[in-house]
Amino acid sequence: MTSTRKRVPAAVLAACAVLVLAPPASAWAAPVPQPQSFTAQTKEAAARAATAPDTLATLSRFFAREGKVAPDAARPRVEGEAIPVSYLSPDFVAGKAGAGVARLEFLASRAVSSDGQQAALWTARTEAGWQVVNIATGDDEFRYARLGAAKLPGGTVFREPQIDAWYVAAGSRVLPLDEDAERAVGAAGVTLAAYRARVVKAYGDKLPDSAYAKRGEAGGYAEAAAGAGSGSRGGAPVAAGAVAGGLALAAAGVLAVRRSRRGRDAPA
Repeated sequence: MTSTRKRVPAAVLAACAVLVLAPPASAWAAPVPQPQSFTAQTKEAAARAATAPDTLATLSRFFAREGKVAPDAARPRVEGEAIPVSYLSPDFVAGKAGAGVARLEFLASRAVSSDGQQAALWTARTEAGWQVVNIATGDDEFRYARLGAAKLPGGTVFREPQIDAWYVAAGSRVLPLDEDAERAVGAAGVTLAAYRARVVKAYGDKLPDSAYAKRGEAGGYAEAAAGAGSGSRGGAPVAAGAVAGGLALAAAGVLAVRRSRRGRDAPA
């Protein structure tokens, strides 16, 4: 059975405003600004953003948000190097020539508090330069990167955010890394062609610029009063409006999302 992790609404912490994830009706919510590539330079830029004083101050509030630790006792630190995080590519679903199964979405840095809480800092290049655009609890990005490297060395680890499934792909194979992915492709995985056939069926009519998206059914975020609870499902890519609220780290804090693990099928 898939384990459940508690979550709180997405929030711009310093501003005390709450942004609640709308139910992910769309297969393609707008992603965070994408880095163009993963290089030594982009890794260094992500590290600088992750360890900036304003980021660490916001992390202290993030780790203290449920009273688990006092803000002045959280003493957050960033461990290890930033890693690339890729999601299922809409170009792959659309069948564009040369498109890989996944595209780079952001770089993730692991943050740890004094009481052992962990979070992923999502960093990307924005109009204002490299910034932290999101904080998510847990260590999904790092854990699945390790699992993928062990299962298919040299493969591409990626997430299918529509069902919160993680995979690793290499050559003509796509293998599951979690229970959501196993439900989608089976424990033994599938060929790349079979995987594409599945995602085309699930999301082919929901791609960006589709009639589905133009009808305004692309999901996203809705505002709610501070302290409101969220009954929505987390884990979708950050919507454009939410990103705009999360970029001004020094002025308003970052957009913070707590994730949950859950089993569910692809959106109808």
